[in-house]
Amino acid sequence: MDIAANGADGQWKLTRKAMDEAGLKIGDVWLRYFSLSGAAGEYELEAYLSGLVTLPPIQRDLVSHAVNELIDERPPPRKAPYSDELGEGRQQ
Repeated sequence: MDIAANGADGQWKLTRKAMDEAGLKIGDVWLRYFSLSGAAGEYELEAYLSGLVTLPPIQRDLVSHAVNELIDERPPPRKAPYSDELGEGRQQ
């Protein structure tokens, strides 16, 4: 991880990147964050994830935790099958 990824600025950027890559929506993240006892409102969370405001470390960690939980609940990406998984067996 490079120096730009450290601290509060790096945390929101990397959290937002993970969120975007997983296709998570702000509303879903906020709902999970709020259920984890998050104190920020949905608009404040959106501002944080856009780099417009900062949150205290514990709140930032709750946002990251909410995003990670939602990512863990998503189905894994499809993988390419091997021939024996398709019932063909191995040919030499």
